[in-house]
Amino acid sequence: MSDPTPAPEAPAPDEEREHLSRTDADLARITEDLIDILIARGVIQFTDFPAPAQAKLLQRRASRAALSRRLQLLDDDQGVI
Repeated sequence: MSDPTPAPEAPAPDEEREHLSRTDADLARITEDLIDILIARGVIQFTDFPAPAQAKLLQRRASRAALSRRLQLLDDDQGVI
């Protein structure tokens, strides 16, 4: 007995690469959040990570904090005319 519904076409390699690129940032953020949760719960220590990984995590935290401050300043300025 054959299925009359044709199989969906596989996405083109370029589409697959684009999809992976778009989702990489999401996955990186999930990983950062997971690391923060595990550290907060005492499951792992920040110092358990190799020095290069620590530096990258600290840089991302600093960048995220700076962006957050800038966005907050923009929100504060919207009420002033």
